[in-house]
Amino acid sequence: MCGLSTGDFQLALEGLLGADAAGLSPTTIARLSKEWEEDHAQFSKRQLGFSRYAYLFMDGIHVRVRLGEDAKVCRLIVIGVREDGVKELLAVEDGYRESTESWAGVFRDLQRRGLNEPRLVMGDGALGAWAALRDVFPGAAEQRCWFHAAGNIIDCLPKRLHPKAKGLLREIIEAPSRQDARLALEVFRQEYGAKYPKALAKLDRDWVPLTAFFDYPAEHWQHLRTTNPIESAFATVRLRTKVTKGAGSKKAALAMAYKLLATAQDRWRRFNGHELVADVLDGVKFKDGIRVPDEHPGAQEEKVAA
Repeated sequence: MCGLSTGDFQLALEGLLGADAAGLSPTTIARLSKEWEEDHAQFSKRQLGFSRYAYLFMDGIHVRVRLGEDAKVCRLIVIGVREDGVKELLAVEDGYRESTESWAGVFRDLQRRGLNEPRLVMGDGALGAWAALRDVFPGAAEQRCWFHAAGNIIDCLPKRLHPKAKGLLREIIEAPSRQDARLALEVFRQEYGAKYPKALAKLDRDWVPLTAFFDYPAEHWQHLRTTNPIESAFATVRLRTKVTKGAGSKKAALAMAYKLLATAQDRWRRFNGHELVADVLDGVKFKDGIRVPDEHPGAQEEKVAA
């Protein structure tokens, strides 16, 4: 995506402005490109301490680049969920692969600008991202993306077994409680553990972060189990950009990715059970998606007296 010509911006502008973008001149497109860069610069400096964020989604989206550019560059994306349950784009930055240093730089910048430590962070299995998270926000819990995890597990099995294995994994993912998920895991183990130990090793290794969502409101589970908010949003960027042989800049490409994501933000769904996000931020405990009754000193005596 790095290195953009007027034609590339034409595609992006059609996503933003519709068919009217086809008549824009190269001069106008160059002006808009400059404005996008300025918008991204302002976005990257804005203060974040005016809202509280319970959840973060993070993902590194790898993009192809031209010869002569660093082919290991990817877009590091962070989306936050505010106290009112609304998803908000927080970061769109370039990174070297998904290295710990790149992710730590993004998290430290967010922290510097006032981002509170989130309660739970969703992401795939990129080790650099999790190492950086633990360094900057050590108190944040981790939730691995089931979409990525399931794909990696299925890849360890012969194709003829994929349909049934997907069904068994779905039993784990959609289990109503952590105990039921564990029982479904054992069914999967009995079915495939002996012949395909690598598949089970992936499940066992990440079991705790794969099932972290059980400690949060059941209304939020649909949102928390995958990084789909980023994957679906970034699909717009992938569709509207392409590699070119013409002149361009990584800065302009990053600004375009930001602009497309910022525009898509208006269509992002608010969290189900948004009224419970404040409870999560306030430290209310949940077990298997259900709020744990408050137990304060003297609670038992009050119950007896009543």
